[in-house]
Amino acid sequence: GEKAETNFDEKNEATVKFRFAESLNALPRLIASKSESDSITDIVGAVGSEVFTGFAANREQLLNARVSDYKIIHFATHGLVNQQRPELSGIVLSRFDEAGRKLDEFIRLHDIYGLNLNADLVVLSACDTGLGKEIRGEGLQSLNNAFLQVGAKSVLASLWKVEDEATQELMKNFYAEIKNNNATPARALWLAQIKLRENPKYRAPFYWAAFTIQGEGK
Repeated sequence: GEKAETNFDEKNEATVKFRFAESLNALPRLIASKSESDSITDIVGAVGSEVFTGFAANREQLLNARVSDYKIIHFATHGLVNQQRPELSGIVLSRFDEAGRKLDEFIRLHDIYGLNLNADLVVLSACDTGLGKEIRGEGLQSLNNAFLQVGAKSVLASLWKVEDEATQELMKNFYAEIKNNNATPARALWLAQIKLRENPKYRAPFYWAAFTIQGEGK
């Protein structure tokens, strides 16, 4: 009994470090995503920025927002990608409102296709968001491709499961390069990856190489 409890704790600790959901019934809280949001706001400035966290980061908020007004849209959350049935892929937002009522937490692929964007950049700071499946006659069905098709000029997405704290650090460096050095998203990502690689804690490519830019990259 004691050993089983230890294994359960170790499994939970490992799961919470990744921005990946095996299903909507397995969604550990991501500790670093709030810090990531705060860090980005500190870098780019609160003026001209809108931040939705906790209960406010919900599906209705996104679908009813004037998303065409935003030049950068950043999601720091869980990703759920189904490569066999890509139409079931999506990103996960708040599961409950402030009164504890259950919400539909899932932004599906068809929800994304219903958006009208004018964004220079969409950042999908979650696991596996750059993966998809080639559908004959339809092209690649994936989260990042869906955002590109509805008006995003470029999308930053991941090719495998990303670790929560390392991703926070990468994104902080990424936005600092854009804001302070006027770097393009493509160059900012490259410089942020180099900086993370130089940190002994995150030296392995697993921590910094998952993210890639699709689209113009400018």
